[in-house]
Amino acid sequence: MKPLSEQEIRAAFVNCTKGAAKRLSVPRDLNDRPWDDLDFLGWRDPQAPDRAYLVIDLDGRPTALALRCTAPASGQMRRSMCSMCVTTHTGGVSLMVAPKAGKAGQQGNSVGSYICDDLACSLYVRGKKDAGAGSRLQETITLEEKTRRIVTNIAAFVAKVTA
Repeated sequence: MKPLSEQEIRAAFVNCTKGAAKRLSVPRDLNDRPWDDLDFLGWRDPQAPDRAYLVIDLDGRPTALALRCTAPASGQMRRSMCSMCVTTHTGGVSLMVAPKAGKAGQQGNSVGSYICDDLACSLYVRGKKDAGAGSRLQETITLEEKTRRIVTNIAAFVAKVTA
């Protein structure tokens, strides 16, 4: 993924108002992100733990989503699998829900998917971050195919939000 500026990120949101995009918390360490290892940029809002954001490059331009995260029920530490990168975590996957874009979102319609809590799917697939024992299934596909799967899964999620 190519590096993005704060202004590019804020302008890329498709499922929130321009005012909301202006107020949301963008990471301050954009220059320090491992852009070459990212298929998408994802982060949790440090001021609101139930909010997360992701930005992906689709058709040569950034597209961003605002997400709401559900917390697992207290005391439940079940192993769950991320729908984007197929990494399993014990307590490290959340249902992330995006309001649909436009009038449907204003009426309360949303789309959800199970995604790694820290949105570090790209780093898990590349082995740059460890989710613990048994977190990565033995697969016979190449790294390129795994990263293509992440992009395809996120693009499909974005398509559902913008439909």
